[in-house]
Amino acid sequence: MDIDKDAEASVQRALFEQVRRHTGIAMNERKWTMLKGRLRRRVMALGLPDYRDYLQVLDTNVEEVRDFIDLVTTNETSFFRTPRIWEYLSEAFLPYWHSLETGAPLRVWSAAASSGEEAWSTAMLCEEFRARQPSFRYTIVGTDISDGILATARAGRYQGRSLEGLRLHHPALAQKYLRSDGEWASVNDALRANVTFRQHNLYALPRDFGQFDLVLLRNVLIYFDQDGQQAVLANVRRAMKPDAVLIVGESESLSRMATDFTFEQPLIYRNGRHNEERDHEHA
Repeated sequence: MDIDKDAEASVQRALFEQVRRHTGIAMNERKWTMLKGRLRRRVMALGLPDYRDYLQVLDTNVEEVRDFIDLVTTNETSFFRTPRIWEYLSEAFLPYWHSLETGAPLRVWSAAASSGEEAWSTAMLCEEFRARQPSFRYTIVGTDISDGILATARAGRYQGRSLEGLRLHHPALAQKYLRSDGEWASVNDALRANVTFRQHNLYALPRDFGQFDLVLLRNVLIYFDQDGQQAVLANVRRAMKPDAVLIVGESESLSRMATDFTFEQPLIYRNGRHNEERDHEHA
């Protein structure tokens, strides 16, 4: 699978373009070794001589594009990742939202759901809140570009570090909302009743999604260049209600971007439409 340097540079550019075309993710030379490593086994499984032949397959086989997306996207998450986010949701966001008494269910979008732990964590938090406020209702939509990882999210069945972390840091929630099966555990029916998953590319407009009160867009913007970040944020905002909350990842910030989101606290922003109207009224 070795090729000369000029040919390798051409293949590198072509594969980077395929990644960007199908996922929106911007890669550079620092990612080349990683990308080759992820694709090598697939190229060998297809019996292809090298990556140039694989590029031809990508151009002609829609099914292979799905496998390609699964291979090149990073899917790493855990239950209740970044504790301060969940403290904010439990102690500030949910009580405030419920106090508005709109009569509608809370609508949450886990916009880079990966293997589902974030969506299921949100559901556990909502179930705990509903135990204190029986009139509270909610729905959660988890999306990801990878069909393969969404199968794991829909199954809601976990083992290893993900499961161990939940049991260690939130033992009461793990016992209450997971059904154990040897080394594995599955989310229970109370959570499944309010959570759905669907495939979606953040580079595309969110059609038939409706409007959300809360969007979790965490640890995904770092994989896009500046133009890609702006495009993703614009698409996400189209699916948010006025004054809805956006939460980003711990390595992400919107402070240097031209967006209509209003900073609330680190990692937490509000859709600025409501704020703009309110500020205009009091000007």
